[in-house]
Amino acid sequence: MTILYGTPTDPEAFREYYIDKHVPLARKMKGLTGWNLQWTDGNPDWILVAELYAEDKAAMDAVLASPEGVAAREDLENFVTGGVVFLSGEVEQVALS
Repeated sequence: MTILYGTPTDPEAFREYYIDKHVPLARKMKGLTGWNLQWTDGNPDWILVAELYAEDKAAMDAVLASPEGVAAREDLENFVTGGVVFLSGEVEQVALS
C-alpha cells in the first residue's frame, strides 16, 4: 500500500506529529513485512510518501482491519490537513538488466 500525504498547512508540525505520535502507533500493526518513508523535497502537492508491505493482499487487509490498523487510520484526523490518498496493489520487481 502506498499512502500519499498532501502538503499540510504546517509542514513542521506535520512532520513532528508523524514521527513522534503516528509512527509509534503504526509500529504496533502486526503483519507488516516492511515500510518506507520518503519525505518529498520541494514537491508542492505531497509532503510524504509512505509505502507499507505485507505478504499479500489478504495479509494487508488483516493488518488494516486490526485494532492497531484502525487506530492508525483514525489518528490521521489528528494531523492530516493536506489530504491523504491510499493506493493499493501488488509490487512487481523489475530487473535492471
